[in-house]
Amino acid sequence: MNASSDPQAPDSTNTAHEQQRLEKRLYRQVRQAVDDFGLIEDGDRIMVCLSGGKDSYGMLDFLLKLQRRGAPRFDIVAVNLDQKQPGFPAHVLPEYLTGLGVPFHIETQDTYSVVKQHIPEGKTMCSLCSRLRRGILYRLADELGCRKIALGHHRDDMLQTFFLNMFFGGKLKGMPPKVVSDRGDHIVIRPLAHVAEADLLRWAELRAFPIIPCTLCGSQENLQRQQIGQMLRDWQTQYPGRIENMAVALQNLVPSHFMDNRHFDFKALQATGVADPAGDKAFDPEEFPAFAPSVLAGVPVVPQ
Repeated sequence: MNASSDPQAPDSTNTAHEQQRLEKRLYRQVRQAVDDFGLIEDGDRIMVCLSGGKDSYGMLDFLLKLQRRGAPRFDIVAVNLDQKQPGFPAHVLPEYLTGLGVPFHIETQDTYSVVKQHIPEGKTMCSLCSRLRRGILYRLADELGCRKIALGHHRDDMLQTFFLNMFFGGKLKGMPPKVVSDRGDHIVIRPLAHVAEADLLRWAELRAFPIIPCTLCGSQENLQRQQIGQMLRDWQTQYPGRIENMAVALQNLVPSHFMDNRHFDFKALQATGVADPAGDKAFDPEEFPAFAPSVLAGVPVVPQ
């Protein structure tokens, strides 16, 4: 049977074309994050943290593609922390990574029991679990000779963190693409900073990653992060492109238009007689067609 008479052929062709386009977009976005934020340098040895979820699988995929291009030159060691969650399929990641030919280390630490022992039933486990996991990963980075630690947080995670801090922490604080570790001796990088979660989900489907579900924090209901994530998805459905605009906004800060004296000296501000492009504008008219100059034309102008 030739391809033209095969009813499955068009679907196969479309899927292959979709995968090729998605691969190019994801690679370009990872490459852009590496360049924008200086995530990787020649000679780096990077500990790539794998959870068995779609995000970390995708991150490893595109770091390997970047590594094969040879610029910059860097080494990878994949690390998984087996936290002894009930039913955790310990064979999956070693088999997958062996098949890829990627150097790896599996660390077994029963943090599951510690978290269950100290967190009452029904309470959020994420904070304690995260602290325990972070301490172990820093130690492993030392033992494996890795100065940099790559985490699989994507663009949507960063936006969720921003809104969590604003709504519940009283801070305009996000999740940086590159940051010095708590101890000051490692650099944490997030190569998926420009990547949308929906694209990672589709990439995982196309690549048929052996996903390992989280039965600890991932199974808890009504987490604040989940609520924020749903809020963002609802906004995106109602107003397509909103998530993209918010992600761009994280890279376009205007300190003079906030209220933090630590980042802008309001007390020293004086009129100079020189026009300020930012000026006394709460928004930029060119970015909001509904408030274009034609609408503002009827507003009286105060003589200078």
